[in-house]
Amino acid sequence: MKLATLRNGNRDGQLVIVSRDLRRATLAGGIAGTLQAAIEQWDRCEPLLQAIYQRLNDGLEADAFDFDSRLAMAPLPRAYQWADASAFLNHGNLMEQAYKLDIKKDPGVPILYQGAGDDFMGPCDDYPVQGEEHQIDFEGEVAVILDDVPMGVQPAAAAGHIKLLMLLNDVSLRAHLFKEVSIGFGPLRSKPSTVFAPVAVTPDELGRDWCDGRVHLDLHVHCNGELFGHPNGAEMDFSFPELVMHLARTRKLGAGTVLGSGTFSNRGWREVGSACLAERRAVEMIEFGEARTQFLRFGDRLRFEILGRDGHSVFGAIDHRFVAAE
Repeated sequence: MKLATLRNGNRDGQLVIVSRDLRRATLAGGIAGTLQAAIEQWDRCEPLLQAIYQRLNDGLEADAFDFDSRLAMAPLPRAYQWADASAFLNHGNLMEQAYKLDIKKDPGVPILYQGAGDDFMGPCDDYPVQGEEHQIDFEGEVAVILDDVPMGVQPAAAAGHIKLLMLLNDVSLRAHLFKEVSIGFGPLRSKPSTVFAPVAVTPDELGRDWCDGRVHLDLHVHCNGELFGHPNGAEMDFSFPELVMHLARTRKLGAGTVLGSGTFSNRGWREVGSACLAERRAVEMIEFGEARTQFLRFGDRLRFEILGRDGHSVFGAIDHRFVAAE
C-alpha cells in the first residue's frame, strides 16, 4: 500500500491513498484524516486502507483523481520523534580515514541522534538556507514509521512494529557538524529540516527486496541532472529491527516515531558512488590528498529515487532545489 499527504491548508495535511504506479489517488478521510491518525490506530485502519488501495489499483475507485507529487507534503509532515542512525559503517570508516578522526565507538552499538521532527519538507519544496557558507550537503536515506513500541523490545518483535517505509534527504550543514559532534552531545544547527519523497509504502510493496530489515535496492542520486551515485541498502550493518531495539532500550516509542538509516554507503564506492557530498569529499581526501567536490550552491537541484525490480518508482522522487532564505 502507498500513502501520501496532500496540502489542504493545515499543518498535517490530508491523507490520501496512492496507486501502485503513483498515477491516481483517493482521499482516506472516511478512515483517517492524517497519517498520524492512521498510524495511531493502525490495526483498525490498515485493512480498510488496503481495501481501497486494491480498488484503486483495479480502476474501481469512483472518487479517484490524478496524483501530483508537487502538491504533496512529507508523508508525515511532522513527527513526535525523529531519530536518525549511521547504520552503514562504511560511511563512518571513510570519514575517519580521510580526516584522521578518533571516534570512540563500540562496533556492536549503532550510532543515533535525535533530529528535528517538527518541520519535515515535501519532495518538491524549495529548500531555503541562510547562506552557502553553511556548506550545504545532502544524505540519501530510507526511514521507517513505527506504531507504539514497548520498552525493551527485541529485534524479532521490533520488526512487527515497522509499518511504513519512506525515502528521504537528510540535509546537513557541514560547517557546523564537526564542531557540534566534538562537543559531545550531537548535531543541532548542522541538521535542519529533512525532506521526504511523496509516498510512504508498506514493506510488502518491496516484495523480496525488503529482507532482513533492510531495503535491498539502489538509491539513485542525481545532482544537477548528473548521476552522483546509486548505493544499495543491502549493506546496512545494523538492520532496522536492531535500530528499533537500540532506540527502545530504555523507553517506549510512540506511534509515528520516524527512524532513519543514515546515508546509504557501499564498500564498492568506486563503482556505485555515494549518496552524500561529504563521503565523496572524504574519498577524494584519501585518493588525492584534498577534497575537490564543492558543497551545494543556491540553484543546485537534487533528485533521489528508488526503483523496484520492475523499473517503477517505489516512493516517488524527491526533486528539489536549494535557494537563499528570505
